[in-house]
Amino acid sequence: MEVGGEDCTKGSSVHGNVKEYYGKTILTTDDIKTTACSPSIGTMRNYVRDTMKLIHNDVIAKFFGCGITLPECLAGMSILDLGSGSGRDCYVLAKLVGEDGFVTGIDMTDEQLEIAHKYIEYHRNVFGFKKSNVKFVKGYIENLKDAGIVDESVDVIISNCVISLCEDKQSVLQEAFRVLKNGGEFYFSDMYSDREPTEEMKNNEVLWGEGMGGALPWRRLFSLAQDIGFEIPRTVSARIVDAIQPDIKASVGDTKFVAVTYRLFKLPTNIIREPKDVLYKGEIFGHEDEIQFDCKLKLIRGIPQATDGDTTAILQSARFKNEFSFRKSGNYVPSFEVDDPFVLAASSDGKSWCTDI
Repeated sequence: MEVGGEDCTKGSSVHGNVKEYYGKTILTTDDIKTTACSPSIGTMRNYVRDTMKLIHNDVIAKFFGCGITLPECLAGMSILDLGSGSGRDCYVLAKLVGEDGFVTGIDMTDEQLEIAHKYIEYHRNVFGFKKSNVKFVKGYIENLKDAGIVDESVDVIISNCVISLCEDKQSVLQEAFRVLKNGGEFYFSDMYSDREPTEEMKNNEVLWGEGMGGALPWRRLFSLAQDIGFEIPRTVSARIVDAIQPDIKASVGDTKFVAVTYRLFKLPTNIIREPKDVLYKGEIFGHEDEIQFDCKLKLIRGIPQATDGDTTAILQSARFKNEFSFRKSGNYVPSFEVDDPFVLAASSDGKSWCTDI
């Protein structure tokens, strides 16, 4: 479920344990011991559900991610999937980006990569493409350079419940920032905690494999991301995660966990940040009526929406900039405020973990 390559400064034992867990211990989704990895096809948009039905059953059966992490407006994009596992999300993305786009999956677990590689030609044929637009490489997500991912070469990065399995999370974010183009997005789901996990939890192979032992306190994600140069993380959805087995519950004690989908944007340093009225044109496939940009902002076709300067900068710089028109706003727009994912998960606005936007 994570990535793999040569040497990765720290965490060689962590890498080994994760490889063992997702290569040999967890054989199907029935072996998962928490509610984090509980994908549901019923809550997906129709075009995602239809694409998912084209994916080979072996690929789906061996996929252990949390829900599905698919942002909008992907046609023709270059996509990188961190911790691509059996390749389910990569193959869905391959269909959505089309023959003009390309998807690269990176993972460190041989058993997962074997499944992913096995069905490249199968999916090319099912999608009706003249040539495959997906590849899988072995490498560590903390060191994408050794896997051949060059600077500013990727439009969108996704990951699905993977960062919590890494010991060096700062390196993961730094590498993501390095390989993203200006205007690029890192769209990812993962496990977060309300406090620092105890050393006992960190050293528990099952808890680490389930994402709890290595869960990052959510506020630290915000500080790390901004220190590296990303915009403030935008929360898409959040859901409380519970341990299933009694021994797991006993081991985590009072620590609380939440599964969150975030989106991070890399913008040019000289970008102008000015509040604007934004009008969505309604031309993005699968989102013709509206786009739910994050848990707060919904952009409805034909209806102007006042946005703060930071949000406007994102919309004017990212891959969907041509999908909107902008005009000077006469309305007061408050600055963007950080969302507590635990508060969001406890409200009706948290929505389902297993939805794409």
